[in-house]
Amino acid sequence: MHIEAFRQYCLSKKGVTEEFPFDEVTLVFKVMGKMFALAPLERIPSQVNLKCDPEKAILLREEWDGVITPGYHMSKIHWNTLIMEQLPTALLMELIDNSYDLVVAKFPKKLRAEWEALEE
Repeated sequence: MHIEAFRQYCLSKKGVTEEFPFDEVTLVFKVMGKMFALAPLERIPSQVNLKCDPEKAILLREEWDGVITPGYHMSKIHWNTLIMEQLPTALLMELIDNSYDLVVAKFPKKLRAEWEALEE
């Protein structure tokens, strides 16, 4: 998946915004102000950091050795770094969905109500 396709897929999700909170080269996607994806734009090949369940993260790292690694500059338990071009698009989309869903699942009541009120 190319970075622009990745960007469009993330932005198609409900309540998602994009910004550069850290520097001018790290694109961050947030759902209702909570990070679920980071893409360092200067990295070649293209990479992305996604949130992941700790047990699933370990399995993915074993299955995709060298392609999915512990999150670069992130919690190594809850985040993975993925080389986008070396993964099937369907798997990458599934992992984006999973990251998004993990963040949404942790919303407090008020934020969840705001998110649920948004149109899709």
